[in-house]
Amino acid sequence: METSEKVSVNMNIATLSQIDLLVDKGYYSNRSDFINQSVRQALNEKRSVIEDMSQQQRNLDFRWFIGVMSLEKEELLKAKENGIKIKIKGYGLLGIDSALDDIVIENVESIAVKGKVICSDRIRKHFKLR
Repeated sequence: METSEKVSVNMNIATLSQIDLLVDKGYYSNRSDFINQSVRQALNEKRSVIEDMSQQQRNLDFRWFIGVMSLEKEELLKAKENGIKIKIKGYGLLGIDSALDDIVIENVESIAVKGKVICSDRIRKHFKLR
């Protein structure tokens, strides 16, 4: 399962020239390395904000995730056993094995993901995923 995605970023020439200088001097292996490290640093600075928001979401009535999540058969069977329909909401990558299509359709009420969902065409159509 591919867990990375290409992102395009527009930068002004002055900023890009400073990045290129740091790359040329060996501080970073290339522009992508600089951008990745800078993004990780910015996310680390906001880690407590992200954790607070994650905790608030987990207390609601849906299965919430950030990052990478795979919908598992055991979770679906437990929902069926308890007579509940799962609502899935998150940011990142959601993977659903096509072998689970029937049980997903039966036990999942909704799927809302800001990111990417890897699933069968049947699931994509049923939940109106792009």
